[in-house]
Amino acid sequence: MSAVWTPPPEPAVQPLTPADWMRLVLRGSILGTITFGGLAVMLLLRLIERPLFGLHRPVTPYLTQGVCRVAFVILGMGYVTRGKRMEERGAVVCNHVSWLDIFALNARKRIYFVSKSEVAGWPGIGWLARATGTVFINRNPRDARRQQALFEQRLLAGHKLLFFPEGTSTDGCLVLPFKSTLFQAFFSDDLKHRTSIQPVTLIYHAPEGEDARFYGWWGEMGFAPHLVKVLAARRNGSVELLYHQPVRVDTFPNRKSLAAHVEDVVRTGLLHGTAQVDKQA
Repeated sequence: MSAVWTPPPEPAVQPLTPADWMRLVLRGSILGTITFGGLAVMLLLRLIERPLFGLHRPVTPYLTQGVCRVAFVILGMGYVTRGKRMEERGAVVCNHVSWLDIFALNARKRIYFVSKSEVAGWPGIGWLARATGTVFINRNPRDARRQQALFEQRLLAGHKLLFFPEGTSTDGCLVLPFKSTLFQAFFSDDLKHRTSIQPVTLIYHAPEGEDARFYGWWGEMGFAPHLVKVLAARRNGSVELLYHQPVRVDTFPNRKSLAAHVEDVVRTGLLHGTAQVDKQA
């Protein structure tokens, strides 16, 4: 498919009713308390965890998982996973739809996100990202060697890294071509024969009667309006995660062939998943 995607127009913003405002305030206050309360506890635990275990985090990732699982309960949003989590050393790659992806992926698996360096400076999200061990990368080619060393350090420490090879989020109705640049890190002499990649497909099911792209967060959409929409929803839908079979890096000749394979797996998962929902409707 073409590497060019023209983002569709953003859905019209509907005015909130009094009941919507009540849900917004109630869910927002509980979710904020749980999320940032969990962040405070995590930072305190890291004061003990860091000097004792260094890069290894034997405790705090479980706190992150717990907070993310509770988030879906607060939102009244269904959460379904299919397939086995990868046990081998390596990384997870996934299609990117929404800020909710962070909660959905963390709720099932102990992972560490790979994100662009700008995210570190975002209020709220940046704090959470840094506290949960996100790996921040600079897309400047001059930093490639340093980033390679950072990837190797984290992977060899047993961390499961997760990145979104599309490079941007979509409306959830398609999978964009995967950029192969980050896959090169796995072809180093230290990692090639020791790591695997697990493709994961994220499928969002909109609330009944809503646009199928309800949870999509793309283009120039603001974070706050989208958050408000989800928190205020009278009835939320669900998210489904399909964990596909991991593949060994050394079974592929280069980064492009590896990227093409996992892209096809993720896209097929989205097509089959949405087709199954259409059949049941």
